[in-house]
Amino acid sequence: MKPLKGILVLEFAQFMAGPSAGLKLADLGARVIKIERPNTGEAGRQIALKNLFLDGSSLVFHTVNRNKDSYAANLKDPEDLKRVKKLILQADVMTHNFRPGVMEKIGLDYQTVQEINPKLVYASVTGYGTKGPWAKKPGQDLLIQAMSGFVNLSGNRDDDPVPVGAAVSDIITGTHLAQGILASLVKRAKTDRGALVEVSLLESTIDLQFEVITTYLNDGNQPIKRAKKGAANPSLGAPYGIYQTTDGYISIAMGSLIKLGEVIDCWEIKNYTNPESWFTQRDEIMDIIRNKIITKSSKQWLNILRPEGIWCSNVFDYQRLLKHEAFKVLQMEQKLPLLSGEEVHTLRCPIRINDKRIFANKPAPRVGQHTEDIIKEFNL
Repeated sequence: MKPLKGILVLEFAQFMAGPSAGLKLADLGARVIKIERPNTGEAGRQIALKNLFLDGSSLVFHTVNRNKDSYAANLKDPEDLKRVKKLILQADVMTHNFRPGVMEKIGLDYQTVQEINPKLVYASVTGYGTKGPWAKKPGQDLLIQAMSGFVNLSGNRDDDPVPVGAAVSDIITGTHLAQGILASLVKRAKTDRGALVEVSLLESTIDLQFEVITTYLNDGNQPIKRAKKGAANPSLGAPYGIYQTTDGYISIAMGSLIKLGEVIDCWEIKNYTNPESWFTQRDEIMDIIRNKIITKSSKQWLNILRPEGIWCSNVFDYQRLLKHEAFKVLQMEQKLPLLSGEEVHTLRCPIRINDKRIFANKPAPRVGQHTEDIIKEFNL
């Protein structure tokens, strides 16, 4: 039995951050019901990567909404709202990511919902929190990466700010929301009372940088300086980074620069005996390493470095990764059939419980697919 079996979650969330939290809860066994607009559903159904759609909804929607039911309701309609409140009365968790003030207008704010169901865990996502000059600004992944400073951590010294090519702000925020919900469910088991869980994209993305920001706060507020080329962290010294070989790239992680110099037979490195210089003179050291690494293939270098305990790896693209035995043995892939006859080829939940992998039971729903069944089941 999955650990969250018997937990009922109502998801009033859209796009990625809120629904990704619901995805984690659903994969772990919770019953997650999406409350969506009739006909069009949540806005995330139309947000597509590479313009890919399946069964009328974007592929992105399918990736983050598997294992969920869909209940269509117009929250501005008194009868629909009345039914939704009856559903809230029977739920354990409720999530939303509307801007501050929206749920108050609808009549589903925390105070109102707490009166309906004092045991309910009410969890919300905002872009920048509920107070302050940014509170009503649109919260979107790229905007948050830009405003949080995150775009200054990647890339080379002379590059423009570089955003990460994945929805990291959304996904880390969804992870934090799920953590807060699970902690509140544990607390509820002890106190028989619900809780208000609040996360924001900005706070979560700031927290994602806690290493770098803590360094900044304790280093006299020195500005971030990226390495000239190839470094993977602006606060770490050589050799940490990516290096080109004759046929690709390898990564070299933290370790003794002196030992690395010995292993790759690079006498110039041996002159940098003071570990402080590995950061202060990072660019010139990495240039030396680059000039050496470019002389052999990736396989040759890995065969030299690994036996000596140097932390290193290949640099894979998806084509190489997904064909590798190390990926295949994880059994990360799954295929889910849709009502249209199409199929979603996606990934499973990365968590294992009692050495068992967690695969989805059903694909993402069509808009309102389960409305009538839910009305009957919960006597709405």
